Amino acid sequence: MDVSGTQMVVGLVLAVAILIFLVLRTKIHAFLALIIAASIAGIVGGMPPGKVADTISAGFGSTLASIGIIIGLGVMIGRILEVSGAAETLAYSLIRFVGKKKEEWAMAIAGYVVSIPIFVDSAFVILNPLVKALSKKTGKSVISLGVALAVGLVITHSMVPPTPGPLGVAGIFGVDIGVMIALGLLFGIPIMIVGVLYAKWLGNRIYQIPDDSEEGFSRPDTKIAYQEFLDLADKKSTELPSLGRSLLPILIPIILIFLNTTLSALEMTTGFYEILIFLGKPIIAVSIGLIAAIYALAGHLSRSATLDRMEEGIQTAGIIILVTGAGGALGAVLRESGAGDFIAGKIAEMPLPAILIPFFVSTLVRLVQGSGTVAMVTAASISAPILGNMEVNMALAAQAAAMGSMIFSYFNDSLFWVVNRMLGIKNVKEQIMVWSVPTTIAWFVGLICLLIANMFM
Repeated sequence: MDVSGTQMVVGLVLAVAILIFLVLRTKIHAFLALIIAASIAGIVGGMPPGKVADTISAGFGSTLASIGIIIGLGVMIGRILEVSGAAETLAYSLIRFVGKKKEEWAMAIAGYVVSIPIFVDSAFVILNPLVKALSKKTGKSVISLGVALAVGLVITHSMVPPTPGPLGVAGIFGVDIGVMIALGLLFGIPIMIVGVLYAKWLGNRIYQIPDDSEEGFSRPDTKIAYQEFLDLADKKSTELPSLGRSLLPILIPIILIFLNTTLSALEMTTGFYEILIFLGKPIIAVSIGLIAAIYALAGHLSRSATLDRMEEGIQTAGIIILVTGAGGALGAVLRESGAGDFIAGKIAEMPLPAILIPFFVSTLVRLVQGSGTVAMVTAASISAPILGNMEVNMALAAQAAAMGSMIFSYFNDSLFWVVNRMLGIKNVKEQIMVWSVPTTIAWFVGLICLLIANMFM
């Protein structure tokens, strides 16, 4: 390794170490920590200071040019789905559709769908009353139902745009959003299956039912008739938006984006197809989805109330946009400094599959600082320049960064506390079984799926 190569690697390693330290041990926010890390990577790696600053600005802007608008539109859709009751409609409809004795599958599928546009923490809070009602009326353990729901939620939250994390990763890797959605939905199926099987096993091990006691939960031996819950679902369905209206804001953008991806791949780009391709551009498709949400679900709200709800969603998106842009800035510096090309050359000489680089970088960052979004964006920022000149399917690499972020959710992850507190779990060992173990199972199944896909793609 020559001196310049050593300098590049030292810059990268030092930047990552300082990034982890700043996020974990100081009051510095992840956004500023990423900017500081980008500066250190560039200067220590041998770039002129002025060029480092220019590259940070350019990388920040180019990353947000592709996904910043979509994040803003997506969170507004999510907020409307929350306040309108559409998320509950989806869950109740799925429970009735899937049928008796399959409630865990219904909750997992509900989470799988609802978390595409809604932040995972909010989605669990919204659907938790449904979990408790279902548990109380059917006699199913609130643990099996709640963990199944949370698994479904975390899958699409981690892997499927327009959720900000995977959307940012797709932008950093330069991956078509339609392809990212398709792969995320596909990989999510085996993860969800294994997650539900674990949830059902855990529900038998920790049998807990909501009640009116001071604790809010008990662990009885008797179960309650299923028909009572079906009656409750029928009553609630008259108070909530219809299933068709609830699905519109989710299905319209996905269908349009898939059409865009398919027609572009088939080179059908003239005449009427050109219009469909335009409508399927992510910015346009998600905008149409937002319009559908406004007029299909927010009709009962006044103009000012509707605008207020959407602006509440925008407030939650601001920091995600900044962190994603800063991650793109770090990636741009690593590309410009040459560190990515140098490391790629060395990795190409090793037996390690290159597709595992973003996966394990994301895993490490997630374990250290807890945020899945920060983990996957950081992994994409570091590994995209490294993989740029290697024979790697970049769509798989993007999913690798996303799936690596699912490992062992524990005390530094807000969702760990949301799930355990709302399910009434206070014992630390049980808390780990309820949420740390299933996220690690999801991570492991994702790794297997990734390696299998990499053999064929």
